Amino acid sequence: NAPVTKLTTLILTVLFLVVALGLNFTGTKTLGRVARIGLAAELIGVIAVGLYLLIFDRKQDFSVFFNSMGVEGHGSYFLAFLGAALAGLFLFYGFEACGDVAEEVSNPARRIPLAMIMTIAVGGVSALVAFGGYVLAAPDLQAIVSGKDVDPIPAILESALGPVGAKIFLVVALTAFLSCVLSLQAAASRLLFSFARDGMIPGHKWLAKVSVRSKVPVNALIVACTIPVILCLIIFVGPDQLLTQITAFAVLGIYVAFQSVVLASLRQRIKGWKPAGPFNLGKAGIVVNIVALAYGIFAMVLLAWPGRSGVFLNDWIVLIGLGIVAVLGLLYLFIARPDSKSDAPQGDAIHVAELLRTHRD
Repeated sequence: NAPVTKLTTLILTVLFLVVALGLNFTGTKTLGRVARIGLAAELIGVIAVGLYLLIFDRKQDFSVFFNSMGVEGHGSYFLAFLGAALAGLFLFYGFEACGDVAEEVSNPARRIPLAMIMTIAVGGVSALVAFGGYVLAAPDLQAIVSGKDVDPIPAILESALGPVGAKIFLVVALTAFLSCVLSLQAAASRLLFSFARDGMIPGHKWLAKVSVRSKVPVNALIVACTIPVILCLIIFVGPDQLLTQITAFAVLGIYVAFQSVVLASLRQRIKGWKPAGPFNLGKAGIVVNIVALAYGIFAMVLLAWPGRSGVFLNDWIVLIGLGIVAVLGLLYLFIARPDSKSDAPQGDAIHVAELLRTHRD
């Protein structure tokens, strides 16, 4: 039971990224197989273990969920609630990867929305069961809440499952993590490829190359692996809080991208637009759209909220990073005009595709 060091974490992270890259090189069939294995691992390793802790190894009463345990200090419990809400923002993240591989899926108009819904549902249920199990199985919950026990999960698992059971769980959990890395790496590469194919980013000819054998964008995959490796090296040499800051910035960036689409779709709905395709929320669509926008704005504010360490760069680094990316992105948009280089259909893609097919016929 050697202590986990930053070097160990770096080696394992880079190993995961490289293994995922090798698997992604083999094609989308491997991606699908590993994704199914990862789903099974999550169901077994997260939900099953969570239920076991809830039913057979409960050391706390259910009333602890309604006990603040002093976390609000001398202020309001609302701030503690906002801090806890961050877990949900990090959890409901990654479902967009389903859409990034839509071109490689049969009948994507039906299957991709279902995959996104399943991703959120399975992730939400498994996390709820696991978190609940860990809380109720914790021998010393006050030590965890006060911050004295900064890494309680291994001790909880070893106490409940024994040394061998905890190691088996670790293997299952690592399998689920590998599946996540593989899927997100594939999604990032497809996103790069889609922009490169339309000539909208620098190096687009190189990034748009597809392997003749495996039919995957190999160069885009290399970039999707290399950038996280570089970030890992930066985190390794940087201060301890850098990982949290980079993670918050990454999730914030994704939420900004999400809400750009949500805001645009709401604007179009107000103007009378009705989505085409088999997946349609009907009259409830505008209500869901408004709720989604409100949730997204809340998420962005919470993720970007400055800390209180007293060090300007540490407290404002997430917003500073977002500002730099936004300014550079706008400069590239208005100077290079990448949008003018794309001949991809505008508007509702499904509706446009149907019109084009009708015209050809």
